[in-house]
Amino acid sequence: MNNIKKIGLTALAGSLVSLGSASAGEMSVSGAINTTLVFGEQGIGNTSGRTIGTDRDVTFSGGGELDNGTTFSMSTTLTDAYAVSGSTTTITTPSMGSFTLGASNGSASYAYDEEVPVAYEQVSDVITTTANVIGNFMDNNHVMYTSPAMELMGAGITAHLGYSPQASDGGAGDGSQASYSPTWGSGVEAGLTVTYEGLKVGVYGAEREATTPNASTGQQIGDEFNGAWYAKYTMGPVSIGYSETYLDGGITANLENATASVAERAGGGIFTGEQMSIAFNVNDNMSISYTTSDETYDTQDDALTATTNDDDVTETIDAIQVAYSMGGMSIKAYNMEVSNPNHDDNAPDQSITEIALGFAF
Repeated sequence: MNNIKKIGLTALAGSLVSLGSASAGEMSVSGAINTTLVFGEQGIGNTSGRTIGTDRDVTFSGGGELDNGTTFSMSTTLTDAYAVSGSTTTITTPSMGSFTLGASNGSASYAYDEEVPVAYEQVSDVITTTANVIGNFMDNNHVMYTSPAMELMGAGITAHLGYSPQASDGGAGDGSQASYSPTWGSGVEAGLTVTYEGLKVGVYGAEREATTPNASTGQQIGDEFNGAWYAKYTMGPVSIGYSETYLDGGITANLENATASVAERAGGGIFTGEQMSIAFNVNDNMSISYTTSDETYDTQDDALTATTNDDDVTETIDAIQVAYSMGGMSIKAYNMEVSNPNHDDNAPDQSITEIALGFAF
């Protein structure tokens, strides 16, 4: 009887190994070194600063394949201070799509915010625009599902679904849990991209549950909703793009002062944005682009007697960028002109220029 049990257990173990065993995986290391020269002006003739900066990132990546065709991969990027900049683990099935658990860059929002063609940086590299924070509360402590590519009447369709049991953007260490948040509960996100020949369209939405009332007024904070959509079209060396974003922090009181810097999610009101850009690939090594961005803070205060909160403020950024690459070396630059930075209509205009020399290995 014992021998029969041993034979049965051995057969079961063998079948499990054949279904889920992994082939030898691989590990690789890559990185980038960037040196930047940044200078700019604030107001007329006022120099806001000239700096030389360095940035060194190292990425460890690896993966393998199971006997049933399922693959797994991981990627972890470390900053100069050996802090984790981003870390993801992805399991991809042969026919059911993939599942990603990540930190810092695991959210689906990264595929939908500021999705307009640029030669170098997104405009949020200079000013943290509303577009850059859409859905970022899903960055950590979550799982995302990506559907397999589907085809319908010649168009390719891909869907993204994400869930976080606590959408506070709080990370969790190895084997631990995110710090408890008394303010935010669960969060969900969903996105859909459609491609047809040179056209690509995407739409995205994310919502998180508010669990505590406003401390200063006693009014309940509503659930937060973020949304974005974009369209890009490429024809030969030319690409054009348009994007819109929407952020309602769910706060029903404590309006921000429109004559001072405004922080997204810190006060009442709604933030909307739109970006348009055009990029041109001069050749295989050189590209240029122009982007214009308008980010508007709407106080949602229509009272004519309001003195400080009744004006909507639009932050405007115009950016010209150029990039040249030669093997692992690149030279990139931008100039961005900013009006009403951080939605402050009393702030002086800014002109920011950056030149970067980069090496990838």
